[in-house]
Amino acid sequence: MRVVWLVFVGLIAAMALLLPRFRKRADPPAKMPVPHTVALVPETSLQRRQLARADSIVAFGLAQQGTPYVYAGTSPLTGFDCSGFIMYTFAHFGLAVPHSTALLIDVGRPVARTDAQPGDIVVFTGTAKTSTTPGHAGIVISGRGEVPLRFVHASSSRREPFVKVSQVEDSDYERRFMQVRRVLGPGEIATSRPKVPIPASTAVPVAKLPARTVPLAFSELPIPALPRKLPAKKYGGKKIATHTTVRKKSATKPAARKKPLASKPKVGKKPTTATRSKKPTVKTASHHR
Repeated sequence: MRVVWLVFVGLIAAMALLLPRFRKRADPPAKMPVPHTVALVPETSLQRRQLARADSIVAFGLAQQGTPYVYAGTSPLTGFDCSGFIMYTFAHFGLAVPHSTALLIDVGRPVARTDAQPGDIVVFTGTAKTSTTPGHAGIVISGRGEVPLRFVHASSSRREPFVKVSQVEDSDYERRFMQVRRVLGPGEIATSRPKVPIPASTAVPVAKLPARTVPLAFSELPIPALPRKLPAKKYGGKKIATHTTVRKKSATKPAARKKPLASKPKVGKKPTTATRSKKPTVKTASHHR
């Protein structure tokens, strides 16, 4: 009996010693902690298309350098103003941008100045020191995060009134800076103000007007023929025909009569007695008292 108990206790002790080892082998090894790093997100096809579109817009805008500034101009043949240059550049790639600096402040979505990238629109105030409304705009050409922020625009300055490249920092544009607007994005929407659709419930149908058919009556009476000669009417005892006849003028005109030239007295000779004017004789009547 004691032998049985010794064998049973020995098996229990062996199991208690061997089971932890089997558990360690069965459990997978613990994962090492991964240090915190910034993962690089691969560019999607949409982002690549947007970057390619932005580079094309910048290259096309830079190709217009030297075009003169013309108020309300929208063509390189006649000239540009600031908003006309932006509208022409984006319209070349199928993007509708308004021809107004006051409306460019509402297009797209606002972007921080430090996040400006090529293809964005930068808006400035007017040249007056007290101006707080949009008065000028250009297209950003510098890379994202680059300093200074450079842009191409149609300048109206007296020294250089044409399309050129300028920078924001260390210039008067630093004081006039307002916002950066991004029009290249999902859907590429670049409208100044969204159009509100009219709900169908408010639309009032227009009733059709009743149509009335009127029968046409044709007369069977014969139509009298017109006379060949019109009757003459009397005016002041003279007969005047109602119709007028046009007489052809003769091709040759009668020669005009020449007036005889008056003889002029010769210089240095006194007029003769025949040519002297006779003075009228005045007869004095005698008065009798």
